[in-house]
Amino acid sequence: MIVKFEIYFDGEYWCARGIDEDIFTQAETLDELMRSILEAVELHFEDEIERGEEITVLTLSQFEVPHVGQTASG
Repeated sequence: MIVKFEIYFDGEYWCARGIDEDIFTQAETLDELMRSILEAVELHFEDEIERGEEITVLTLSQFEVPHVGQTASG
């Protein structure tokens, strides 16, 4: 089973919203968010994990590309 998350920064926290699953978590850092996603998935799919189902987490992240000023050439 693949569980997909959309990851984004809301201006204050890093957030992860489940795609096709009713799971949401947030944290102050990306590292904390990854641990929080793992914990949320383990809790949400506790029965499936106990039955031996393998679960893979796929994250889709949104990042802004900063504007880079043009440099004068030659």
